Order: sequence, then C-alpha cells, then structure tokens
Amino acid sequence: MRSPEVQNVLNQTIVRTERGLTIAGTRITIYQVMDYLNADQPIPQIKEMFRLSDEQMNGVLEYIAQHPQQVDDEYQGVLQQAEASRVYWEERNRERFQTICKLPPSPGKEALYERLKQRKSELGMP
Repeated sequence: MRSPEVQNVLNQTIVRTERGLTIAGTRITIYQVMDYLNADQPIPQIKEMFRLSDEQMNGVLEYIAQHPQQVDDEYQGVLQQAEASRVYWEERNRERFQTICKLPPSPGKEALYERLKQRKSELGMP
C-alpha cells in the first residue's frame, strides 16, 4: 500500500477529463505520452518534449504501472478512434487531394516542381 502522500500526488497528477486520462493542469493525455513510451523514446526526451516536471512524469509512470490493464484498454480505444478518424478524413478529402494534385504549378515555381518531379522519379515515387 502506498503512503498517503504518494497516493495524493498521483491523484493530483492524473485526472479524468472529457479527453480521457490527462496530466493535471495540462491538455496532455497519458495516451500521448504512451505513444512515445511504446516507441522506446528515452524518458528524459519525452519529459522535455511535453515540458513535464519530474513530478508529472513520475506520476504518469506510476499511474500506468498501477493501472496497466485499464490504461492499456483505454489506449487501445484511443488508437482505434484515431484510425477511424484518419480513414474518415482521408476518404472525405480524397477527391479534393486528387484535384489539387492535377493543378499546374504556381507561376514562377515551374523549375521547382520539375526538380521535385525528377527527384521523386529517382526515388521511385509516383
């Protein structure tokens, strides 16, 4: 059992909002932090990227360690929702992107587009 001081810090560090489990006082969800943890990014780098204090980062790690199944279940739900959103917007904008791709280069940028086309060809890109 954790001491009351440690439990109090955890309760103050992670809060549930409409966005899910969030670091108190920020808009950063623990799911965002988990993306980087799952990609094996160093903790100091994650901390710096999100501008988290030692207390906040330790609170996130402690919360994940204390509630692994709950956090993982919610994280999987967030990933599924993000994928569904990506597919929706990709499909919704497909025609627009195709139209944009067919537009001629902006005046004065023809040489730039030609270099880009050549480089893409060299890389085997469409």
